[in-house]
Amino acid sequence: MSAPKKVVLAYSGGLDTSIILKWLQTEYGCEVVTFTADLGQGEELEPARQKAELLGIKPENIYIEDIREEFVRDFVFPMFRANAQYEGLYLLGTSIARPLISKRLVEIAEATGADAVAHGATGKGNDQVRFELAAYALNPDIKVIAPWREWDLTSRTKLLEFAEANQIPIAKDKRGEAPFSVDANLLHTSSEGKVLEDPADMAPDYVYQRTVHPEDAPDQPEFIEIGFEKGDAVSINGEAMSPATILTKLNEYGGKHGIGRLDLVEGRFVGMKSRGIYETPGGTILLEAHRGIESITMDRGAMHLKDQLMPQYAELIYNGFWYSPEREMLQAAIDKSQEHVTGTVRVKLYKGLASTVGRWSDHSLYSEEHVTFEDDAGAYDQKDAAGFIQLNALRLKLLAARDKRLSK
Repeated sequence: MSAPKKVVLAYSGGLDTSIILKWLQTEYGCEVVTFTADLGQGEELEPARQKAELLGIKPENIYIEDIREEFVRDFVFPMFRANAQYEGLYLLGTSIARPLISKRLVEIAEATGADAVAHGATGKGNDQVRFELAAYALNPDIKVIAPWREWDLTSRTKLLEFAEANQIPIAKDKRGEAPFSVDANLLHTSSEGKVLEDPADMAPDYVYQRTVHPEDAPDQPEFIEIGFEKGDAVSINGEAMSPATILTKLNEYGGKHGIGRLDLVEGRFVGMKSRGIYETPGGTILLEAHRGIESITMDRGAMHLKDQLMPQYAELIYNGFWYSPEREMLQAAIDKSQEHVTGTVRVKLYKGLASTVGRWSDHSLYSEEHVTFEDDAGAYDQKDAAGFIQLNALRLKLLAARDKRLSK
C-alpha cells in the first residue's frame, strides 16, 4: 500500500489514539484529520479537541460530533426490532456502534479529500474487522490503516516511551498497568482484559460502572410503561421522547435497579474466546418490553420465523456485516414483521430483573373470549380439536405402525 497523504483517524483523545495520531505523522508524514464521536459514552469530549490541537492538528481538521440520535434511531432500534442477542445473551453494544463510526470516517474522508482512514483496534479483536468491513462496503477504494498490526509498540512500556519521546501527555494512572479496558456508548459498557482475563475469577465490583449491585438496589419495585410504534419505543409513562432520550432514561431506570449485568465468555469472529463484562441497563429493559408487546401483536408463525432468523442476524452484526446485502434482506423481513407491533407494555423493575407484567394494544391478536375457561358464547367449538389432532397424528400413527411391523 502506498503511503497515505491524508488520514481520518477515529480519535478518542486517550493515550492510545494520541500515540496513533503522532505515529501516523511520523511514520507516513501525512496530514491527520481527527473524528471524535459522542455516542453517549458519558465522557467530556472537549479535552479531545484540546489534545488534538496540542498534537498539531489544525482546528478545521478536528471533527467532534454528537451522533447519539442517529446511533439509536438508525442502528440500535433496527437491531432491537430483531431482539438480537449474540450467542443468546450479548446485546451487541460495541458491535452496533462500529458501522456508524466507520460511516462518518468515510464521509469525512470524502469531505476533506483524505485517501485513508485509521482506527485504534488491535489485531486480536473483532473491532478491526467491523471497522474495515464497513469502510470497504461504503468506499471500496478507501485505504485503511491499522497501526496495531503495523508498528513495533507491542507493550505498554514501549507505548509510554513513545509518548514521552513525542511530548504526548500521559495521565498518571496510565503509568501503571490499567486494570481493564473499557468501551462505552449509550447502549452499554464493555470491560475486558487484565483482572478479567481469568474466566474462573468473579469480576471485582469496581468493574461495574452503570449499575448498582442488584442486592443494593431499592427494596421496592418500580413500574414503568413503555409505548411502542411499529416495533420502536416512542414513550415512557406516556411522555413522547426521542430515541436517544428514551434509551438514556431507560439506562437511568436500569442502573438504579441493577438491571443489565452480563458476565460472558464469547466466541470472537477472529477465532479465540474472550471474557467480557457488559452492562446494558436500558437495552435489557427495552428487550423485555419489546418481546412483551410482540407477544400480543405478532402472529405465531411470523414470530417463530423471526426468532429463527435472529441468531444469524445477530451474528452478522457481531462479525461486522451491517452493510452486507444479507443483513439488509433480514432487516426488510424483520421490519415487515413489526407493522403491527404497536401498543404499551408495563414493566416491573426490581433487584436486577425487568419483567413484563402487563401489555395492551389496539393491534392485539389476543382474544379473551377464545381462551377463557368460562362460557365463550360459541366463539370456539372444542369438537373441532378432535379432527385437528387426528390429522396431525396420522403420520405419527403410520410411523409407529411401520416400526411395530418391522420389529416382529
